[in-house]
Amino acid sequence: MFNFPRVKSRSLLMASVLTATVCFGPAVSAQDSSSLPAYAVDQFGQPPHIPQGRLSRELRQAVRVAFMDSLEQGSWGQDQSAALQEIAASKDPRLAWVIADLMRFVSTAQLNSVLADAAGQVLGIEVSPSNAWGEVTDHLIAWDVPAYPDYLKAKRAIFTNFVPEWDKLFVEGDIDWTLVSWGGVPIDDRPFGQTDDPCNCIPAADNPEVSSAEDATWLDDSDIVFGIEVNGEYRAYPRQIMEVREMVNDTLGGRDLGIPYCTLCGAAQAYFTDDVPAGVKRPVLRTSGLLIRSNKVMYDLETYSVLDTFLGKAVTGPLARKGVQLKQATVITTDWGTWKREHPETTVLVEDLALGRDFDFRNTRDANGPIFPVGDIDPRLSVHEDVIGVITASGTPVAFQRSRAFAALKQGQDITVENVRLELDAGGIKAVGVDGADLGSHQAFWFAWSQFHPQTQLWPQ
Repeated sequence: MFNFPRVKSRSLLMASVLTATVCFGPAVSAQDSSSLPAYAVDQFGQPPHIPQGRLSRELRQAVRVAFMDSLEQGSWGQDQSAALQEIAASKDPRLAWVIADLMRFVSTAQLNSVLADAAGQVLGIEVSPSNAWGEVTDHLIAWDVPAYPDYLKAKRAIFTNFVPEWDKLFVEGDIDWTLVSWGGVPIDDRPFGQTDDPCNCIPAADNPEVSSAEDATWLDDSDIVFGIEVNGEYRAYPRQIMEVREMVNDTLGGRDLGIPYCTLCGAAQAYFTDDVPAGVKRPVLRTSGLLIRSNKVMYDLETYSVLDTFLGKAVTGPLARKGVQLKQATVITTDWGTWKREHPETTVLVEDLALGRDFDFRNTRDANGPIFPVGDIDPRLSVHEDVIGVITASGTPVAFQRSRAFAALKQGQDITVENVRLELDAGGIKAVGVDGADLGSHQAFWFAWSQFHPQTQLWPQ
């Protein structure tokens, strides 16, 4: 028998466990591999046969015993093992999602191996015990394996069993919940303006203290900063602070901003949070502790609406029902020395916001590729190639390979696509319109930009 660990959370109450209500469905049909990118099939092989419709009555009971009962009991015993064997024998790849969900929280090697074997059976693959969760999830994503009906109930039960505060987040919406995984930390749900309070989370910063450039003697000229300009006011957000905070709610140039930084995607973005429909309170952005294809999942503290971090679109809750789509300001990734030289009037976040930490994950932790599952990756560039991403007037996403664009701009070449023109700014690159207007561009790793914009154009062609 195995016991389940629980993630330390500020709440001592455990959310009630929900059962998955599933019933009989039609026979198995083949997954259409022609709808998958050729590179996905080359890397992960042909997808398995996938049933359509709802689960059988017998599988409903097996799911309940294996996942619901085990969570209620806090342990895994013979009944769970028998139920898992029945699930594995079904050869229904959709059930690998719920197996992977539980696997993400399991800390015992023996139970992890049991779950990995079952997932391998339903997918028809060999699974390495050393990276079972990653391998299983990568295959599920790359093959576009769908969820079975009512899957969200089982997933919600698993996740809220370990972090009860996620209860309000796991609701239906314009989001593929199969792709959501745990990033390793609980939610930041501290009230706005109370971000100095300690938390067992990635701590956002609200209305952070800033200093002048000349007073920021703690920064080296080579340190990377994310520079933002709004209405003629400039501010630098040092990467070593953003590595710790990952989310800032700020006001700059008379505008309210929410600024998420996803260390895994190499992407700092700036969203205007004061341009929302009438009757909607300014969103206060927080880190949920969840990921979707290695991109942080952010949410609004006011309504518990989930927003797509990379796209700025509300996908659940009241903000989704209001059709909230946050607009972006440009974020320029550059070094502190160049930024302060070209914008000497800039302010910069103060050192205390780093909470005594001094680290930068770039090119160390991620050196061998994404550390969380992302499935198939567009092979036109290497996964961690830096790109400048922007959306054209026609709605076409375009990625500019930063190294090549920077060299071309330094040589005086003109880089334009539709209404988009690239410019150098303080050692970084920004995209502007034909009239010089800010188009809300930002830098990111190629794998991140291409998976959230799968139809993206790539410059140069």
